[in-house]
Order: sequence, then C-alpha cells, then structure tokens
Amino acid sequence: MAKSSRENGPRAPAAGGSLSGTRESLAQGPDAATADELSSLGSDSEANGFAERRIDKFGFIVGSQGAESALEEVPLEVLRQRESKWLDMLNNWDKWMAKKHKKIRLRCQKGIPPSLRGRAWQYLSGGKVKLQQNPGKFDELDMSPGDPKWLDVIERDLHRQFPFHEMFVSRGGHGQQDLFRVLKAYTLYRPEEGYCQAQAPIAAVLLMHMPAEQAFWCLVQVCEKYLPGYYSEKLEAIQLDGEILFSLLQKVSPVAHKHLSRQKIDPLLYMTEWFMCAFARTLPWSSVLRVWDMFFCEGVKIIFRVGLVLLKHALGSPEKLKACQGQYETIEQLRSLSPKIMQEAFLVQEVIELPVTERQIEREHLIQLRRWQETRGELECRSPPRMHGAKAILDAEPGPRPALQPSPSIRLPPDAALLSSKAKPHKQAQKEQKRTKTSAQLDKSPGLSQATVVTAAGDACPPQDVSPKDPVPQDPTPQNLACHHSQESLTSQESEDTYL
Repeated sequence: MAKSSRENGPRAPAAGGSLSGTRESLAQGPDAATADELSSLGSDSEANGFAERRIDKFGFIVGSQGAESALEEVPLEVLRQRESKWLDMLNNWDKWMAKKHKKIRLRCQKGIPPSLRGRAWQYLSGGKVKLQQNPGKFDELDMSPGDPKWLDVIERDLHRQFPFHEMFVSRGGHGQQDLFRVLKAYTLYRPEEGYCQAQAPIAAVLLMHMPAEQAFWCLVQVCEKYLPGYYSEKLEAIQLDGEILFSLLQKVSPVAHKHLSRQKIDPLLYMTEWFMCAFARTLPWSSVLRVWDMFFCEGVKIIFRVGLVLLKHALGSPEKLKACQGQYETIEQLRSLSPKIMQEAFLVQEVIELPVTERQIEREHLIQLRRWQETRGELECRSPPRMHGAKAILDAEPGPRPALQPSPSIRLPPDAALLSSKAKPHKQAQKEQKRTKTSAQLDKSPGLSQATVVTAAGDACPPQDVSPKDPVPQDPTPQNLACHHSQESLTSQESEDTYL
C-alpha cells in the first residue's frame, strides 16, 4: 500500500464547500442550523436513511459485508465477571502492570469485555499517558488549518472506511468528521511523515471505541511504538517485516514457504494490507477485535503470528496447493481466505499456541537489516525502535510520572449514605433494647466476667485491654455508624469508573 498523494477512485463531494481544515468544513448543510439538526440525530445511519435497517452488535448494517451472522456469545454471567475484573485492573492499572502483567496478558487473550475495550486499549497502548502528558495538544492541532496537500487526500479517503458501519455510513456525518480531525491532526503532529492511506482504517477502528482525542493519541502510539516506520514514505519498515515474515514461515510451514519461493511471490503482494491495517480489512469483525486486544497487550508479534497462521492453513498442505498452480491462483487464494481459518475461536487459539517470540522476531530483524544494508545501503527512514507490547511501552516511559487515576462519572453526595442510615431508627432502637436487657440479666449472675458480658451481648470484636492513657472507645451509636457507612460508600463509589 503505497503512500498516497494521488486520486484513487471517485472523489467524495465536500458537503460544506472547500476544506478549510476544520471540523465544520465537513458538516452537512450550508449553514450552522442544518449542522445543528444533523447533530441531534441518534446516529449517522439515521442521517443517511438507514434508520429502518437492523444494526448488529458491532454497529454494522445487517446483511452488509462487515456484519456477521453466526457469533460466539459469551454467557452473560461470565461477561459480568470479566467486566468486574477489568474494572479492578483499570482502577489500579499501575499496580497490575508492575506485578501482574502476565494476568493482564491472559485476560487480553480471553477477550476484553466490549463495554471496556476502548478504555483498555488506551491504557495498554499508553495513549492515556500521552493524553495526560499533552493536555490541550489535540485541540490545538484540531484548530490549525492543516497542509492542503494532505487535506484533499484525506477527504477522498473518508467514504472508503467501513461504509456499512453506522458511524461512517453518512458522508459528512459525525464519524467522518472525527476521522478527518484525527488524521489531519496526525499530519500536523508528524509533518515529516504526513498521511498514509493505511492509517485511515486504524483510526476508524479506534473511533468506534473512543472519542476523537483519545483515538488520536492511540493512533500516535500505534504509529510510533507498535509499528514505527510502517507509514513512512518509502515503506521500508513494512518491506523488512515482509522478509521477516517469510523467513519465519520456513519454520512454521515449510510447505507454504517452498510454494511461495517456487512461485517467486514477493511478501509485499499479500502481507502489506494485513500488517499496515492490522488485519482490520481482512478478518471477520469479532476476530479483528480479539486480535487487536492481544496486539495492544503483546505487540507486533501478534500480527506476525496471525499472518503465519493464515499462510500455514491456506497453503500448508499439498491438497490446498492443487488449486494454486500459478502466481495468480496463489494470490487469489490468499485474498479469499477460508472462513474457517478466520473464525474467532479457531484463529485466536492458533495464534496463542504458535511459538513465535519477540526474541525470534528481533533476531530475524537484525539478519534482514544486515542483508538490506549489504544490497541497498542504509535505510532512509530512521524510525524509533518498536516496543513489543504494553509492558515494554510502560517501562520505556522516561522518569517518574503521576499514576493513572480514573475519574468516576457518578458520585454520591456526602450525605447520601447518612440519610440511608437514618432511615432505619427502629432497628437501631431494637438493638439497643436487646443489649440493655442482656446486660441487666448478666449483672444478676455474680460468676460472669466483663469479657463474658461483652461476648454474650453479641459484640463482633474480641475483648481488648484498654490502658488508662488510651481514649475510651465510643459506643456504636447511630451517628457513628452513619459516618462510617457514609465514608465506606464514597470510597467504593470513587473506585468504580463507569465510563463504558
């Protein structure tokens, strides 16, 4: 997928006139009133006349290419348990990353709950940290006019990104506006890199799960940490990774490797879109999301593993090669992969079990880089070293940083629990009467000690020696109990982030 600065199909008409590089330039209608009417609609599918069509749980129009018919449903009880576990991790993210990273990786392999996927991707990629380190930066870029040579190319690509998803079905709708903003902001953030067509589907997938500002910083992390150099002008990094993939294939599937070698098929012919779009344009949507969950946690090795699994099961047996007698037939086989090998449960299990590690990838990278330098000279693009997943990105952060603090969107007023406690005076009075009656009965028994009195009265705490200097412990009066419950309620509420 080459760096684009030319037309690649019919141009999307600009609804609001010529682009000025701002969000308003993509709003439909000649005036602000029309834009306000559009913003009041429930979704872009309604704005484009698709309100009567059914939408699947991923947001795709049912019956379209992106929609899926048969899906593996996670039982509701299991889903709620996973949500609870992920909420605990996200609310204590730094501790989990420092001490229980393997547990995070295991839970990413099982699949992030849909309600928390957007937040989890931000935390895993380090996009949340970048946003905190650069407050207001995205707004500054968003308000800037942008480079006209990139704005025109970005505008032409907008309608090609998931046109059957409810976010992007309407030309000039909210989804396309946000996509334009994110891609334009990146060209200003990295003007030496500019815009590459493969960045558009990456940004679109992110926008399906988070607001534009968060999606921008996750895109920055993907381009700079996970896949550095992929979107540079010469595409040198993707060419190197193509050679790495082909070399690893020899160990994973010698049959497929031999066939591709005999047909002299360059890896760029089949793996460019796979890698640059992180399989967003290749796999069924449920499989895409599971692959991205693992990709954000473990890094580019997941992309390599997915590519190797697809090559192995598409070309890895003599029976499958009978239909691939030439280059054209082989390329067509890889472009129309069997639904079975792309099915979510099968693919994810194969990816998890495939023994391809970061060390193998880095060792092969050095070998291919040496060959490149011997035959082509030095690389023109000096991209930063890639980070293999969330743990490597976190460890590479320079110096101390403030801990990630989730901000709950729902808080109870301080007196809410107090009012709740005062609503039960009758039970408190009954408890006091019972305690008084028990004490009176025990006073008549001379053989019982004070400790026995406390135990018989039903107190949950064991007796303790109180020194004369210690303050006398207060009785659990209704007022004290109310204060305790109020503090406990606020603490639990603050620990629960409800941004789903």
